Amino acid sequence: MKENKFLKEYKNKKILITGGAGCIGSNLVSALARLEVKKIIVLDDLSSSARWNIPEVSNLTFVQGDILNEMLLKELFSEGLDYVFHLAALFANRNSVEHPQKDLMVGGLGTLRILQQAHQFEVKKVVYASSGCSVYGNHAPLPLKEDYKSINLDTPYQITKLLGELYCNFFCNHYSLPVVRLRFFNVYGPGEIPGKYRNVIPNFIYWAMHKQQLPITGTGEETRDFTYVEDIVDGILSGGVVPQAVGEAINLASGKETKIIDLAKSINKALDNKEIIFLEKRKWDNSTRRRASIDKARKILGYNPEVEFFDGLEKTINWIKKNFTKIEENIKF
Repeated sequence: MKENKFLKEYKNKKILITGGAGCIGSNLVSALARLEVKKIIVLDDLSSSARWNIPEVSNLTFVQGDILNEMLLKELFSEGLDYVFHLAALFANRNSVEHPQKDLMVGGLGTLRILQQAHQFEVKKVVYASSGCSVYGNHAPLPLKEDYKSINLDTPYQITKLLGELYCNFFCNHYSLPVVRLRFFNVYGPGEIPGKYRNVIPNFIYWAMHKQQLPITGTGEETRDFTYVEDIVDGILSGGVVPQAVGEAINLASGKETKIIDLAKSINKALDNKEIIFLEKRKWDNSTRRRASIDKARKILGYNPEVEFFDGLEKTINWIKKNFTKIEENIKF
């Protein structure tokens, strides 16, 4: 965790993390615990995560539940929350294509209800987890910058992430609710469990450990802006307390491109696997290159990603190895 003069603001505060059992949420819990917060509440339905993934800290309360449950939200917000980190979503693109109505309910109505409760109970700050892999569409010039706008999106997940940002804007502009919109790019790292609808890195690692073929949908020359989870968490923590971030949309990324074929070869080499198979490109996946501008994050948040991709990949492989038995017990493909 990087030094930031504003981070002391978290001390003795009550914090809610929706979707807090996932990769980002579990690492955020660990970071907040080191900042001496008064209470951390994790709300997660465990649809794409596991209870064991949440760090055991003394001031944490875990609630298994749904962000669509208004009575539950009212009960949690009535505790007098200071900060809300809204990470919960129906993860992710393929899942949303197959279940568009559920995606709309979770990503659209769920976000609206979080913002309504935050306004009613006068929460000090709401940090919304948007997706830079979503809101820019597939024709934006590189590097992707926050002032670019597109409504030519490819999946319901992308649509509801943008919808969530629009609701955030409304509550910020109409009710003066302090909201920050952070756009994450291809987050990876310890804490992400492989499985159906999950990201490429944990799934590639899992399959390579089983000496299976790593399926590349496309040519392998496609790129992504993979960002290590600890760098993302540093950006989130700054976004929650830096005053200039309110009302802004800010990219959190590495600012670098990595080819999918290089990712696959690196994982195979690390795990003594040789198999790669090339499949037809998925109809909804029209983004061939992805690289974000992080100039705005540097300027406003003092954001400076430090973990090099292949160093982070090694840490991720080691985490999956360490937790392999529990992963095998819970994995769903």
